[in-house]
Amino acid sequence: MNIESIVNTILGVVWSPYLVVLCLLAGLYFSVRTRFIQLRALPDMLHLMFRHERSDAGVSPFQALSLSLSSRVGVGNIAGVAMAIAFGGPGAIFWMWIVAFLGASSAFIESTLAQIYKDRDGKGQYRGGPAYYIEKGLGQRWYAVLFALVTVLAGAMLAGTQSNAITSAVNEAWDVPVATTTTVLLVVLGAILVGGVRRIARVAEWVVPLMAVAYLLVAALVMVFNADKVPEVIMLVLRSAFGVDAAFGAMIGTAIQWGVRRGVLSNEAGMGSGAHPAAAAEVSHPVKQGLVQSFSVYIDTMVVCSATAFLILSTGLYNVYDPAVKGVPDEARLLLGNLPGVEAGPRFVQHAVESALPGFGRSFVALAILPFAFTTILALYYMAETNVSYLCRDRPGRVTITAFQLLFLAATGYSAINTATVAWALGDIGVGMMSWLNIIAILLLQKPALAALRDYEQQRHSKRDPLFNPQTIGMRNTRVWES
Repeated sequence: MNIESIVNTILGVVWSPYLVVLCLLAGLYFSVRTRFIQLRALPDMLHLMFRHERSDAGVSPFQALSLSLSSRVGVGNIAGVAMAIAFGGPGAIFWMWIVAFLGASSAFIESTLAQIYKDRDGKGQYRGGPAYYIEKGLGQRWYAVLFALVTVLAGAMLAGTQSNAITSAVNEAWDVPVATTTTVLLVVLGAILVGGVRRIARVAEWVVPLMAVAYLLVAALVMVFNADKVPEVIMLVLRSAFGVDAAFGAMIGTAIQWGVRRGVLSNEAGMGSGAHPAAAAEVSHPVKQGLVQSFSVYIDTMVVCSATAFLILSTGLYNVYDPAVKGVPDEARLLLGNLPGVEAGPRFVQHAVESALPGFGRSFVALAILPFAFTTILALYYMAETNVSYLCRDRPGRVTITAFQLLFLAATGYSAINTATVAWALGDIGVGMMSWLNIIAILLLQKPALAALRDYEQQRHSKRDPLFNPQTIGMRNTRVWES
């Protein structure tokens, strides 16, 4: 059995239908418990996003949002969407929307918990995330350690999906050897990682908004050229999502599975990754950052992923593979083959833009993927390093951090030179393991987050700028807030 077969076997166990159901039901449950906070609090989300509170211990809410979006807005918004369409059909896009809407409430819960139970590291800076709130809130040290170990491993796996997309897109656009691109990527990445969270946050604060706006503008331009096809694309997505499309009607189960899987990988709601940058923010009440992080899910999926989906589907330049045919190469199971010989991923998008803007598409998508993927790698590193810090009881030595940085760079480089199929399968395994552990944890630990929400809304109702005092609502193990 080769490596690819082993990886796919593990993937089938981790991403069983049970995890798909868990992601959807958890999002629905938290939506009901918070009275659909993802809709009610939209004005607050927009207001809080641009608050400039910061301190020596914490970054601003916008910097934390940018760091979170660095992780969320990445190759998953380009290559991930293309793969969802290829393996789940156009209907997978609808289920990405559903998991984003419901997942925004899960993102609110996990990010609020991260703020409530955040701590300070050896340098006095805020650290937090699922490992911290599992230990402090649930009192289960073994569970927290397990999550931290899984997250360190998942961070390296997910970084590989980004590096692989960079080398693939650059090779497609300019025929640069994969080894050359990998070497340059690792050198630049290493130079930034040594600067810590503040350098990463500063890079993300400037790069993320610029890259997202540029990409959305080009996607909008392509859709303008294909405006007459947009209504049909919407109907195609809806018909395929509910199994009534003539070509993709039999793929409803696969559409749900791929839509949820790619949606969670892209917006990371419920996975726990967004809780790490949320904990790093300086805010006066945990719910404030919970709301900001909830809104980031909308930016990721409803805006950026939708732009990619409409760009691909409106040009018709994509392949769809028959899920009923197994054990043969992808080319032998084409259900729809508009790009024969083209591997599912960023190259779908490159061909789509190239069809509308000849001579521009391949290069532009490669240029877009570079910052998208690079900032995601930075955010994933921060997530993994936070858990290294937790495992070392918040005081990892310089040798420990350096050793981890080298391992992270090695894993990133390994996937960069491997096939896209293996890289994405490894990334999906990482997402799945984190999601299992984190969703169960926040279901068990929902009460503090809901109590904080009630406290926040009561203060807002009294026309006050909410301030958090954990003692007034009976919370314990909240040392940062108590001091």
